[in-house]
Amino acid sequence: MIPKIIHYCWFGGNEKPESVLRCIESWKKYCPDYEIKEWNEDNFDININNYVKEAYQNSFWAFVSDYARFFVLYKYGGLYFDTDVELIKPIDDLVEEGPFFAREHKDKLIIATGLGMCALPGMNLYKEVLGYYDTMHFVYEDGTFNKKTVVDHVTKVLVKNPNEYKNMDTVFKIQDISIYPKEFFCPIDYLTGDEEYTENTRAIHHYDSTWLSEGEKEINQKVRKVNKRFGHKISLVYKILLETDSIYKEDGLKASFRHIKIRMRNWSKNM
Repeated sequence: MIPKIIHYCWFGGNEKPESVLRCIESWKKYCPDYEIKEWNEDNFDININNYVKEAYQNSFWAFVSDYARFFVLYKYGGLYFDTDVELIKPIDDLVEEGPFFAREHKDKLIIATGLGMCALPGMNLYKEVLGYYDTMHFVYEDGTFNKKTVVDHVTKVLVKNPNEYKNMDTVFKIQDISIYPKEFFCPIDYLTGDEEYTENTRAIHHYDSTWLSEGEKEINQKVRKVNKRFGHKISLVYKILLETDSIYKEDGLKASFRHIKIRMRNWSKNM
């Protein structure tokens, strides 16, 4: 049985904006018998491994959360939501079905852990993801940062053969974990802003992106405009170019080449 706890992370000590408080209130409304548990630097070991320690020291709170969410669910079980996920319906029926993840892309099998995670304590997948992080550093030897997200890591660990999964409108079952389609937890398209609610929609992802710098948010705004006019593929190339230029200015040529290599590899996998 899934423990009735909703976990969330709030590292850095900043005051929670109204949007975050509204999302937390929605959890209380639609999951009234759940304990709401905040994890921060006061109750989570930020020196637990090199990756977390280095991410925290450099004020990358979201990357600390990437590890922490898997750690607390592995240890305690329950649910996890990012603080920009607002529930609009009860999710008891989904929880009764057992462990789950969700997707935010309509045509790609990419696990978006921030949308919602449901787990039993001690699940092998969570142990595998934690072990993956335990081998990594957040700061590379040249001083640049490892900004590969938990989405990339978990999708790689869980989805061994993505070509096996064709119908993206269905609920997939992988390692006894349900993978819910976009309509369940992410009815708003990030790039276009288009909304597509169905009777299955349980939550809204508001894309607050509290972990992004102002420069990164500006890039995303520009990319959305290009996407509306020229489509997804052109906007993705444009985003890679903008990101690479920004990284080159901040971290130098080597870091920018590494970024291009990672982004193009991920793009080729999802084409």
